[in-house]
Amino acid sequence: MTTGMKGNNIAGIILLVALTCSCRDVSVPKPRGYFRIDLPEHGYMLFDDSLSVAGKINATFEFPVYGKISFEDDRGLAEPGWFNISFPPYRARIHLTYMNIRNDLEELMEQTYRLNVKNHIIKADAINEQIINDPERKIYGILYDLKGNTATAVQFFATDSVSHYLRGSLYFSSAPNSDSLAPVIRFFREDIIHLIETLEWNDK
Repeated sequence: MTTGMKGNNIAGIILLVALTCSCRDVSVPKPRGYFRIDLPEHGYMLFDDSLSVAGKINATFEFPVYGKISFEDDRGLAEPGWFNISFPPYRARIHLTYMNIRNDLEELMEQTYRLNVKNHIIKADAINEQIINDPERKIYGILYDLKGNTATAVQFFATDSVSHYLRGSLYFSSAPNSDSLAPVIRFFREDIIHLIETLEWNDK
């Protein structure tokens, strides 16, 4: 009888432990989540440099209607040919620079690579290059996609190889995180592609 009581006690303890464990909260790792970012519908308007205080920009293109053109840097200074398309709600900006070619195309291309691409190679997981080649519009260049946690994710330059040179880069005023910014990067990359596809040189 004593043995039976001991067996009942052990069974009761096992049952109590099982019930206690079943009620305990178990920590389960959850996948990393990010805030949802609502993006507008793509829409565009024609660039007009009549307000430029940074010198004549002999090019036209379509830019997003939700972007704001400015011809001053963060210090409020205007540099010849420098202008930006800003997207304040997303802390994003496309930096653009237009230059006239004066027998220095090779130097301009090297400068673009050195300033806008080479400086980010260390932090980039990969850099993909897409050749821009449109003889009918006289648009030639390269579109760079920088993968990883880099300060800039998309870069490009376009030229007619004779008179005009335009370069641009997409930056965010926040700590670079390629995972959380991926949808926004893809969104503004489409806008950059549209800018290049509608780019025309003004030779008048």
